[in-house]
Amino acid sequence: MIRSLLIIAVIGCSLAASGQERFYTKTGSISFFSKTDLEDIDAHNRSVTCVLDTKTGNVQFSVLMKGFEFKKALMQEHFNEDWIESDKYPKGEFKGQIANNATIDYTKEGTYPAKVNGQLTIHGETKEVETDGTLSVKDGKVFISSEFPVTIADYKITVAAFAKNKVAKTVNVKVSCALEPLK
Repeated sequence: MIRSLLIIAVIGCSLAASGQERFYTKTGSISFFSKTDLEDIDAHNRSVTCVLDTKTGNVQFSVLMKGFEFKKALMQEHFNEDWIESDKYPKGEFKGQIANNATIDYTKEGTYPAKVNGQLTIHGETKEVETDGTLSVKDGKVFISSEFPVTIADYKITVAAFAKNKVAKTVNVKVSCALEPLK
């Protein structure tokens, strides 16, 4: 009898784990890269929060702008004080949906293409974004990755005259998150 109850409990826990609908991380990564003839700018933030609802395909990212780390301290200072104005606009956010969510089997390990659309907010400006990405399911976790361009003028980010030739008009953004079941 006890053995039967134990087996039922294990099966129930396994089914509950495979039926997990919400996944989460506080340690996702977002980086951006700006390439010009004069200078490359490469920044990373490894404190990205992401929540994914596998039932609806809703996905949300949030990042503190002061969390971006640069190779040069002066670049970081200009980014936070002059370009992004991190004290005034402390967060960047994306709220959207995986458009092809119905084609992703979150109960089966594998790698799936993902089409994502939603609203990206940076520097107090919100714009519609559509991009492709990859979603992988492995060992009870969901891994999200994507790469897309961001045109800084779209977000009313102005670069001082002395740095105009050092900052690209469009930066390449990379997102990578390993999500755990939300408990």
